[in-house]
Amino acid sequence: MGKEKGGFLTPKAIANRIKAKGLQKLRWYCQMCQKQCRDENGFKCHTMSESHQRQLLLFADRPGQFIDTFSKEFDDGYCELLKRRFACKRVHANVVYQEYISWREHIHMNATKWETLTTYVKWLGKEGKADVDETEKGWFVQYIDRDPETIERQKTLEKKIKSDLDDEERSAKFLQEQIERGKDKGGEEGTVEHTELRRQNEDEKVTFNLGLSSKNKEEPIKEKSVFKNPLASVAKRKDDKKPVTSKSNIEGLNVKAGQKRKSALDEIIEMEEQKKKKVQMSRKDNWLHAGIVVKVVTKKLGDKYYKKKAIIKDVIDKYTAVVKMVDSGDKLKMDQTHLETVIPAVGKAVLVVNGPYSGSEASLVSIQQNKFSGTIEISKGLLRGKVLDRIAYEDISKMDTAPM
Repeated sequence: MGKEKGGFLTPKAIANRIKAKGLQKLRWYCQMCQKQCRDENGFKCHTMSESHQRQLLLFADRPGQFIDTFSKEFDDGYCELLKRRFACKRVHANVVYQEYISWREHIHMNATKWETLTTYVKWLGKEGKADVDETEKGWFVQYIDRDPETIERQKTLEKKIKSDLDDEERSAKFLQEQIERGKDKGGEEGTVEHTELRRQNEDEKVTFNLGLSSKNKEEPIKEKSVFKNPLASVAKRKDDKKPVTSKSNIEGLNVKAGQKRKSALDEIIEMEEQKKKKVQMSRKDNWLHAGIVVKVVTKKLGDKYYKKKAIIKDVIDKYTAVVKMVDSGDKLKMDQTHLETVIPAVGKAVLVVNGPYSGSEASLVSIQQNKFSGTIEISKGLLRGKVLDRIAYEDISKMDTAPM
């Protein structure tokens, strides 16, 4: 009888499949045929095969095209891993490479135009795809994110920080003007000169005048009046029972209690801080309102809706709304982070969506592009006719005036 053929579930077949799953030696890998051989004999048999010879003829006709293709695939895979796994952190280049080659289907570096990893890292720095630097431990890379959404988000954040700095400089200038105005009215405070306590004569006694003599002299003078008006005494008792409310009396009580009187500068600073706290307390995280025009700023729904305008038909909760696209008429359920406000032309109707005047209808008076803000005039309600300056773009949005 002949020897039985090995089946699919024999121990040897299972062992061969397990070995085939793992990474094999690089010298037995054919990049053109994308075939991994398990040993030297298998690789030799593969190089003599007809399919391998046919691939070599194709490579001989267009060697540059194949190398460029392999180089691009290797670069895309390496940068994708660097961006997704390590984000914008500084990491050793070999750490990223070791994790990249652990994937079985990766493109081997010997098939690319770079001979070593150092050459590839230098090329990354030259192309501006990453920040590279050489240390005693080797080359380190840091990915530079050039995604349009990320760049736009960074620009918006920088504009907002610049606007906040402009507001702080304006407040500091206002405070400086107030200080100068106070000095002009009251004059500069005189400087106090301190001297040592010296005795002119050793036999002379040192006395301190605490200002108590004038008070003692005034008290008996008040008691000299013999005739008293009973009506005046009754009125005096009533005045004594009234609470002390005048500004001078309050300041006198504060001084007696040992409290330090605030200067004009401290009062102005305190007033500015209170105003900032009121504005911050009136602002909310959500700004969605029904009946306003918004713009879609996410690419997750495809290029069909990206940068297109829509109208909010209904607000489901604080951060989610049902919008209707202006061009196509499609209805979508979108999150607040995927939308932004729309600023109309001067004279058009807007709705205040955030801040102390949230929900007020107004008309756009002017636009300050360098400060990313506008001036509006409230058109309805008790505050009709009030003009509000320096309202940020994100706090107002165009109203839908189309007929239902």
